[in-house]
Order: sequence, then structure tokens, then C-alpha cells
Amino acid sequence: MSSNKYPLSLSQPAYSAKQVLQNEVMVAKKLHITMPDLMVRAGLAAFNQILQCWPKINSMLVICGSGNNGGDGFVIARLAHLAGLDVSVLSLNKPASFNARLACQALKDAGVTIIKQDKLLGHNPEQVITSFTGELIVDGIFGIGFHGQLSEDIKNLIIVINQHKAKKFSIDIPSGLSATKGTVDSIAVIADVTITFIVLKQGLLTAMAANYIGDLFLNDLNIGQDFIAHASHQNNIYSQGHADLPALAKRPPISHKGDIGLLLAIGGNIGMPGAIRLSGEAALRSGASLLAISCHEGNQALVFNGRPEIMLASSSIKTLANSTILNKARVLIIGPGLGRDYWAEQMFDLALLQGKPCVIDADALHFLSELNVYNNLWVLTPHPKEASRLLNCTVAEIEADRFGAVKKIAKKYGGICLLKGAGSLISNGHQTWVNSTGNAGMASGGMGDVLSGIIAALLLQMPDAFKAVRLACYIHGAAADRIADKNGQRGMLASDLFAELQHLVNEY
Repeated sequence: MSSNKYPLSLSQPAYSAKQVLQNEVMVAKKLHITMPDLMVRAGLAAFNQILQCWPKINSMLVICGSGNNGGDGFVIARLAHLAGLDVSVLSLNKPASFNARLACQALKDAGVTIIKQDKLLGHNPEQVITSFTGELIVDGIFGIGFHGQLSEDIKNLIIVINQHKAKKFSIDIPSGLSATKGTVDSIAVIADVTITFIVLKQGLLTAMAANYIGDLFLNDLNIGQDFIAHASHQNNIYSQGHADLPALAKRPPISHKGDIGLLLAIGGNIGMPGAIRLSGEAALRSGASLLAISCHEGNQALVFNGRPEIMLASSSIKTLANSTILNKARVLIIGPGLGRDYWAEQMFDLALLQGKPCVIDADALHFLSELNVYNNLWVLTPHPKEASRLLNCTVAEIEADRFGAVKKIAKKYGGICLLKGAGSLISNGHQTWVNSTGNAGMASGGMGDVLSGIIAALLLQMPDAFKAVRLACYIHGAAADRIADKNGQRGMLASDLFAELQHLVNEY
């Protein structure tokens, strides 16, 4: 029973908290595993993970809530005690579930004294944590079933936990983080390591989760595949693994540039030449064989400079509309540096009239939000603010339910939506994939422009648009991860990704 570190090599389904809670009991029963036995498995898996991460550990404080998450904590504490570690256990409430009560009693029978929250006796939980001088705090306060708001007492407790110098280990999910949406109401435990059980929970993979989970490990407790088989009809969310990504077809030896086709990128209004140049050059590095850029005439020299492989299309709307370039283009990009003036709006309208696969990004999404149109040929790439315009809601509402938002956009406008952010989501309205690559170094100008170029290039080269977008998103983040491994995250430029993109498209 081993744990796998996320990102996993193979793609995995991810589930909501409700789906896990509804199905785990039935799957265990089908396999003739009692829930107390499953709790022991979880506690053992967690304890082994602790030893793997901190092999020289001598002491820990285990904080247990009243539910099954607290029960897992009792099991960890008992195993640590039997292994000769110095263990302190803080119980915040009386165990409420049968399984947790059994685990608590087993801990007592092993000779471990449990500190119970009792301010009258001076057992203030904050003081217990503050006085702890050991190496590890185990968070067993809330499991995946937590929803709603934290009490003020728990908020204060988590503040003290996060301020403590000890390492933090969360069981199943950091307390305060939503297992379904990846949101945090006000505060959550900031873990160094989180181990989750049976299957991936979707909230661990996107939204605010990356700020709290630390290194994430999955242990399926030897029932994961049975769970997936049992609940397969309920699931439409998946996490991408690097070992089974969609693949680019090998190019035949007699390939020529016309086989792949022409990409036309439209944008780069006055004062914004960089965005469309970044998008276009990323497309070239990702395998586009022919690229033309239509930008504001005042930017043409800047866009063309140093990259003679770029063709310049007309900046005149009338001329472009009747051009050979527009007629021959197989895929369009519209939006990077487009602006919102009359020229930009007319260019946007022209692109939509073509009935061709089109990556719609940046300012083009602003124009799209003002229309009631549906098209299965486009790929929309909004960040949360752009997504809020597309759905006529607030950014907070988007971030409160990223899975719901990306699905709604795809269903409302058609095609494929890629909702950017930590744990980017790709949806066609029916199935949603969570991207597992990328890092905080990508929080710099032009990264989204590069992504639009990669997507367009792969649309040229792959017959399945959904698979093309999935692979493009993965490669985009993977290129940034390789750069971060070499040079660190700070100071990463969007154009730094180009060299890595060429390596990655040839690997996949």
C-alpha cells in the first residue's frame, strides 16, 4: 500500500467530497472491508508517509476533530507511540462517529493520554499548540466532509497552527479547504504535506488549493480502482498525467509546410506589439509551419523584427477580408494585444465570420461577452476576470466554483473553454480536465499569449481539438516548470518558454 506523489504519471479521475462520501462505504462493503478497518488502513498509510517525509522524526502533536478525520489522527498517534515516538494528542471534541470512538479507545488502551479541550481545566488548545516544542503537527481537525464556515475558535486555532515552526501534515485535506471547490472561506491549515485517500478530490487540484496542500500524496488504500469502477458513471472530471497525454502524430518523411497549414494571428494594436508577437512565435516553436500576423500598421516593424519566419498580413480590415492569407488560414488567433477600439472590434467581427477554428483570448473575450453567439469551432481562454464577463457575474463567483464556471462557459458559448489559473481547467461542457503543470513563476506578462499560440499550433496538427487544448495546456506549464527547475521561478519571462516548447512538442 504505497503513496504516489501528485502530479501522477497516469491520468486519474477526481471526485467531489459528496461523491467520495456516498461511494466509499459501498465499495468497502463490497470488498468486505469494515469502516474501522478502512480507518486503520488510512492511519497506517498516513503514518508511513510521515516516516517517508521525515525519517528522523522524534515527536509530534496530533490534533483531532470529532469526525473520521480525527479518527485517522488517533490511529496515527497510536502507531507513532508504538514506534517509540514522543506523541501528544489534542482532542477538540468528543469523537462523534463509531469509527473514531474505536480508534480513540485503542489509543487509550495503548497508554497514550489524550489532552481534551477544556478551558476550565486550563487545556486551552492554542496554549497546547504554542507550548509544543516538537517537530510535526498533524492536522486531523476536519476531513473532506467539511463545508460552511469555520467557528472563531477554530480560526484562532488554525492561526496558531500556521504560525508554529513545526512542520504540518494534513490528513486527507488541509482543514478549512473545500475538497470539492478548492476554496477557503477565511483560513485553512497551510500544510507541508497532505495525504489524500482512495481517489483524488477535485478541490485539491485547483483554485486556492496550491497555497495550502504542500506536497500532495495519494494512497488508494487498495480500494481505489474498485472505487473508480463503481463510481465511473458519476464522474466527468480528470487530472492529466504525463504518461498518457494526447500525442502528436509523427510527421511523415515527405511532409511539407502545406500539410500543416497556415495560422493567422490577429492582434497587436497600437502600443501592444509584444502580445501578438509572443503568441505567434510560441505557435512557430510548437510546430506551426506557416504564420501570418495582422497587427496595427504602426507595429508591423516591431512584430517582424528578428523573426523573418513571420509573414505580415494586412492591417486593413477590408484588404484582409479579401486576402489570400485569410482564405488559406486553417486556424485563427484573435485577441492578444487587440485592444477595444473600432479597429479591434471590426477585426473581431471579421474573425468570427470565417467559420474556422479560432483561439479567442484577451480583449477578444471582451467583445464576445457582449454577444449571444454559439460556435463549436472556437477555444476560449479566459482568466477569472474575463470569465466573469462571459458569465455576467463577479470574479469571486468564478473563483468560488471554478469547475462550475468552466463548464457553464463551454455550454453557453460552445467549443472548448480553458479557465486559466493555478490548476487550469479545460472543459467541453461535458468533460473537464485539470492541468497539473505550471508554477508561480508564470505570474508574469505574456504567459497567456504564449498559451494561445501553443493551442493554435496544436489545433493545426491534431484532429481532436479537445485533446489539442489539453496537450497545449500541459506543455505550457511543463515548459515553465523546466525553466523553474533550472533558474528558479522569479524573473521568468514568457519568451523563456520558447526553447522548452520545441523540446516538449517533439517529446509528445
